[in-house]
Amino acid sequence: MDGLVIAIDPGKRIGVAWVAGDGRLVRHEVVDAATLASYAFPSEARVVVGDGTGSAAISDGLRDRGVVHELVDEYGTTEEARELYWRDHPPRGWWRLVPLGLRPPPRSLDDYAAYAIALRARSTRPHDRRSRTHGASKRSSGRS
Repeated sequence: MDGLVIAIDPGKRIGVAWVAGDGRLVRHEVVDAATLASYAFPSEARVVVGDGTGSAAISDGLRDRGVVHELVDEYGTTEEARELYWRDHPPRGWWRLVPLGLRPPPRSLDDYAAYAIALRARSTRPHDRRSRTHGASKRSSGRS
């Protein structure tokens, strides 16, 4: 898939989103660390990781596997995730009258936070100054 971005929202619950070049959400799920470690990332995919809590462990695990990835600023992605969720799952009945900020989502939104990270990464070029690249190339330079 051309332009595929795989985004990871680190944390206790790890959100993962596969986003096509046109911004379409192809696949999304919330996983644990063991499941994430079992993923085979396509070499043509751009892998991005939110830079929040837990990002160091995720980044280290990817680097150890030789997966080139970038850290992306994830500030505000929780709010963006809520908006993306309600866009994909419009409220029904009287919930339509309740303002977005007051609607509790019925489930964890870590996968939608990963989607927000992917959309943010798509708006920046790879290796932009706001994202930091990590992975196999860093290992070959002798730095750890």
